[in-house]
Amino acid sequence: MHRAIEFSNPLTVPTPQFRAAVIAIAVVLALSLLPAQPAQAQTLTVLHTFTGGQDGGYPEAGLTMDREGNLYGTTYDSSPPHYDGNVFKMTRSGSSWVLTPLYTFDGTHGAYPQARVVFGPDGALYGTTAAGGQSGCYYEGAGCGVVFKLQPPAAACHSALCPWTQTVIHYFTDDPDGAAPGFGDVIFDPQGRLYGTTWRGGSGYERGGTLYQLTPSNGYWTASILHNFGDESGSWPLGGTSFDATGNLYGTTWFGGTGDGVVYQMMPSGSGWQYNVIHQFDGTDGNSAKAALFRDAAGNFYSTTEGGGADGVGVVFQMTSSGGGWTYNVIYNFLGTQFYDGPLSTLISDAQGNLYGDTLDGGIYGNGSVFKLTPTAGGWTYTSLHDFNCNGPEGCGIFGPLVMDAEGNIYGTSNGGGVANCGNGYACGTVWEITP
Repeated sequence: MHRAIEFSNPLTVPTPQFRAAVIAIAVVLALSLLPAQPAQAQTLTVLHTFTGGQDGGYPEAGLTMDREGNLYGTTYDSSPPHYDGNVFKMTRSGSSWVLTPLYTFDGTHGAYPQARVVFGPDGALYGTTAAGGQSGCYYEGAGCGVVFKLQPPAAACHSALCPWTQTVIHYFTDDPDGAAPGFGDVIFDPQGRLYGTTWRGGSGYERGGTLYQLTPSNGYWTASILHNFGDESGSWPLGGTSFDATGNLYGTTWFGGTGDGVVYQMMPSGSGWQYNVIHQFDGTDGNSAKAALFRDAAGNFYSTTEGGGADGVGVVFQMTSSGGGWTYNVIYNFLGTQFYDGPLSTLISDAQGNLYGDTLDGGIYGNGSVFKLTPTAGGWTYTSLHDFNCNGPEGCGIFGPLVMDAEGNIYGTSNGGGVANCGNGYACGTVWEITP
């Protein structure tokens, strides 16, 4: 229902006004076509409804949780004059939650965050923006994006709003380092080096994005390009990367290879890295992967595709190391009777080995869902934990990965919907909790 909000043509960043109009159309269609909502065993609670003011709006990433159970996230939109998005924190207060804006982007130092913020080894928050910065780019001069660091104020703050200090640790320039970091989180290795991907730019002939490394030294960060993506090796790595136990990197591409994208491996080799395609999607087993790989305790990887599979609407797949290579298995095919497109975000797991994910659209109302896959002797069993409804207070359109606390409660964001006017006549998303 919200495919136009997500940039299905990844060369265009939709304006907040265009996105709001699409959401309004989606709501009208949903109300005219969809049946009544069935009872579900889980309980969904809205923790915050975005208003388009200081709290921002249209979150396109999921949430990050700290050790105290506080939540951190980003929004694609923010209050005037810049409308470039923000970073926020949510803290539990009794039986409710309080949202505090931490930083509002101004374009020059980044714009339009589409990935989560994550904690680095130094305790600071790190993240990326899809645009903004100091160099012109294909976003009609809007900048090629940045990698940023956020830290709490050095001195005690006695006001209601205490902005954190932002430092841009890398400005992307399109060539040679890439442009527009996608939906994937940045990650760190044990030495404190940061890794991420861009889905456009680079110095390769195809200019299909880059895999980059940022190395800290004496307060500065040095960028290294580990791989330039192109059609033969895969293009447009919209998700992030994941490590295995030996320090190899893994990821997916939305396009390229034989045409439907790839799963790739990066192996340290001498002073550089060796790039290997370990699976080529052919459509029947999935295509258009936008999520990073999730690694379980046994070393298996799991992820999703937006399209392809038995019904053409996406799959959940497993990669298993076997005899020095990798075996690819589809463990679940999404059904065309329930979904328009499959999931976009990285899966998570609980202690029992169940997998959890979400979809941008589909479900009973066509407005997104949260699902659970349970391993059984004969395969995996699918359970819908919640089907979102644009006409309900929970919002609709689920982009980002989920996060789970120690009690098994699941937290996430909705990109649109909710009950608040977002400053332009439309609702602009929520933060929610699903309790088993």
